[in-house]
Amino acid sequence: MTEQVKLTMRDKPLYRWAALILLSATMFFAYMFVDVLSPLQANLQELRGWDPSAYGHFAGSEMFLNVFVFFLIFAGIILDTIGARRTAILSGVVMVLGALVKYFAISEAFIGSSAEAWFSNNLNFPSEWWNITPFYAGMPASAKMAAVGFMIFGCGVEMAGITVSRAIVKWFRGYEMALAMGLEMAIARIGVAVVVLLGPKALGMGGVIDISRPVLLCTALVFIGLLSLIAFFFMDRKLDREVGASNEEKDDPFKPKDLVSLFTSPTFLIVALLCVLYYSAIFPFQKYAINMLQCNLQISAEDAGMIFFWFPLGAAAITPFLGNFLDRRGKGASMLIIGAVLMIVCHLTFAFLPHISSSLATPVALGAIVLLGISFSLVPASLWPSVPKLVDERLLGSAYAVIFWIQNIGLYSLPMVIGAVLRSSNPGVEDPLLYNYTQPMLVFASLGVAALVLAFVLKAMDRKKGYGLELPNVKE
Repeated sequence: MTEQVKLTMRDKPLYRWAALILLSATMFFAYMFVDVLSPLQANLQELRGWDPSAYGHFAGSEMFLNVFVFFLIFAGIILDTIGARRTAILSGVVMVLGALVKYFAISEAFIGSSAEAWFSNNLNFPSEWWNITPFYAGMPASAKMAAVGFMIFGCGVEMAGITVSRAIVKWFRGYEMALAMGLEMAIARIGVAVVVLLGPKALGMGGVIDISRPVLLCTALVFIGLLSLIAFFFMDRKLDREVGASNEEKDDPFKPKDLVSLFTSPTFLIVALLCVLYYSAIFPFQKYAINMLQCNLQISAEDAGMIFFWFPLGAAAITPFLGNFLDRRGKGASMLIIGAVLMIVCHLTFAFLPHISSSLATPVALGAIVLLGISFSLVPASLWPSVPKLVDERLLGSAYAVIFWIQNIGLYSLPMVIGAVLRSSNPGVEDPLLYNYTQPMLVFASLGVAALVLAFVLKAMDRKKGYGLELPNVKE
């Protein structure tokens, strides 16, 4: 007599894809908030006095606590200790708190407040090499407080990032894991596309310019994201009851020495370095992309946003096909090599865009944006699903946390580096629409070159040690 196998929620496509939708909705709104000020860089300089240095320090502040206070490492330990659903709720609450602080800093209510006076008189650190904080003497008070809010929000969004990755592994292992991870990131990227169009429109809504209005709108959406995580909490709890897990797979508790095994694994560290190189060439680029297109093409923020809008759409369009291919055919390490090559080509194109004839510059920029989106879609679809092949399942939370922590080092420093390079390569230029972006874009291209080298090394190590990075994810 054949024993009938009892199917759980994760075995039913409707439920596991519903779980993905809830998780993706949160990241969609979170990424909108991350880049809500990106298309408004010129407006921030005009209305709040944020020059490229102030903007660069603010943009990098999102990662400060994650990197230097090791919050992401603690977040990974928390995730491995209390499980995905509880950590998800915690991350949502932290994001809402940080968003509210950032909104107040940008709002008119901050001007003339006691908070403005305090930030004007404090955190005035020298602009020296040892000053690793986002704060420096002469930085506008609103930028300082916005950076504090962005720090808090950054803790929440990165905690949410590793939690979502861990949750997707839990719900999609043995199924369409690469497709799920790719779609989650593609949906988040669409959030960036939406906000680069929505931000400038919300700025002047009703004929009144208000730099805080787009931030308030995205803060409300972050709260809706928290509600999505609460709904996921109940779904995930029901799944655990079905499989008989009393505390989300806690048969073997986390031990501090487990972190040592991660930091001493050469293959794992290569994957982590690949992440930091890829993401450092993407996320900091987003902070400057709109202004770069404005300067190179002499167009408005709205028109630049329309061009940049195709970046996440390129990623979203190819993600279902790429994820399905990786799940069923494999070749994840090979895809990383292709992604690095596309990234190099795209950033070099932007670097030399001013030297292209005006009639061709716009279509060339649009083509490069689409290719960059395709390049970026290769990362979550091929790199993140490889992590469960390299580490024990009970350490996945900590593994993703370590990767995100290393990645955040680059995401913290690159905006400041780009801001400094932009300022030094444009001496005497005060008009934010007249910057030359050649040198900053060459910095981004160099990251792609380093990623390409590491991608070849990773593929060679996989061929030698048989990690299965080139093998499909779906188990028949």
